[in-house]
Order: sequence, then structure tokens, then C-alpha cells
Amino acid sequence: MDEMRAREVLTAAGLPGSAELIALGENAVFAAGDLVVKVGRDATGHPELRARAEREVALADWLAASGVPAVRAAERAARLAEGHPVTLWHRLPEAVRPAEPRDLAPLLSLVHALPVPTDFTLPRRELLGGVERWLTLAGDAIDPADAEYLRERRDGFAAAAAALVPHLPPGPIHGDALPRNVHVGPDGPVLVDLETFSADLREHDLVVLALSRDRYGLDPAAYDAFTDAYGWDVREWEGCAVLRGARETASCAWVSQHAPANPKALAEFRRRVASLREGDPEVRWYPF
Repeated sequence: MDEMRAREVLTAAGLPGSAELIALGENAVFAAGDLVVKVGRDATGHPELRARAEREVALADWLAASGVPAVRAAERAARLAEGHPVTLWHRLPEAVRPAEPRDLAPLLSLVHALPVPTDFTLPRRELLGGVERWLTLAGDAIDPADAEYLRERRDGFAAAAAALVPHLPPGPIHGDALPRNVHVGPDGPVLVDLETFSADLREHDLVVLALSRDRYGLDPAAYDAFTDAYGWDVREWEGCAVLRGARETASCAWVSQHAPANPKALAEFRRRVASLREGDPEVRWYPF
């Protein structure tokens, strides 16, 4: 989905096609007055994408009732426009500063203290569930041997993750616990981007920043501030390497879908796969 297609979907949903694009990734995100609009990918052949959008709206209400600072939905259901789920959100006040890892820790502590909701079902954190779809979208833009290598890694890490013994009690998690999914407004930090919320190992939320420290250049001091605020470092857990490996596999496959139209994405995909094949955990990975 490119910007032009996303704007067509906006118009079909009865929203201004001239809205300001603020992000284009798994979703297209637009600012429209006091609203933020998320346009999902075409769910015609992937009903799970529509279900995910509907669940994200329900999650916002549940978090509000649970006292967790998070983005709030402006409509109680997702719209469907030309096969694409479209959700509306209240626009947050301007950020007072960039979010830091230490801002994320207390929000995760609140989420990790919650029981599972009773009004709807949270899925397992299918970290590897998108691998096949992303590799299919990549098509022949990537080396078939690389695609097969990632499929084999997916299967191996899926089996290993299923056998893990957690250190923390399982339950609700954010699923993509990064500072970019925290907004620091005048009233403090709030969680945003709720679509990966799951009920699974709490360690999933903590491995994200451990990987950011090693692969994406997160300042070790900032990571230490996060673990100090949360109260535990997931790297002490013997299962950390398994969840890290699963997340690295998913991250590589996610990049692959952009390879057909983006030479920088193709180069980054090749860099990441090469580092995995070479078993080098410290090769830096970059956005594209």
C-alpha cells in the first residue's frame, strides 16, 4: 500500500483525502483535524487484519477502564473501505519531548499487572505470523534462498518459543514495546499503537529493547534506565536468545516486503540476512 492508495481509501471511508500523512508503514496514518486516522492494508484476503483493527479499538476502551494511559478511539468500530480497515482516534496533544526507554517501563508495568480482558479475546503474540505474507509480498525481488532460510528460521524459533518456561507470569502485553510507541504529552507518557496487544509471555515486551540495544544502536545507559525502572533485565533469562532470534527473523521478513519498490530496503534486507547467516549478533541494523 502506497500513499496514493491510502488516500483513495480515506476518501472511500468518507474522510478527507487531503489529510496530512504522518506515517506510512504497516498502516498509513493521517492527521485530520482533531483526529488521527489509521488505514490498514487490504484485508480482503487477510481477514485477520480487519479483526486486528476491531480488537485495537476494543483495547483502547479496556485500557481506559483499567486506568492505563493510552490513545483513545474516536469511534467504537472500524470502518471498512474498499477492503481496508479504517480506525479513528482522538489526536493527542503535542509532545513535550521525545519518549525515552525509561518512559516505557512504568507503562509496561501497568499493562503487565492486568488480568486478561473478559469482553474480548487477546491473541497469542504471533511474532512470526506475518513472515509468510511479507516474503510473498517480496516476491522475486529477494533471493529465493534467503526467503527459504527465513522460513526455516521461523519454523525453528516457533518450536523453540513454544517450549519456553517464562520467568514472569504470562498475560497481557503491548507486543511492540518501543519508545516510538509512547507519546509524552503535557500529562505524561501514554501508550500508542495498540494493534500488537496480545496475551503471552511478558518477556516479549522486554526483549524488544534488549534487541534495540544490540542491533539498533540504543544507548546502553538508556537501556539500563529502562531495566532499572521496570525492575528486571530480561537478558538474565535463559529464554531471551530464543525470543530475540524470533524477533530478528520477523524483522528481516518485514523489511523484505518493501524490497520490490525500495532499493534501500533491499540492501538492508540483504545486510540483515547476512548477519544472521554469519551468526554475528552485533552487526548494526538500520532503518531505510
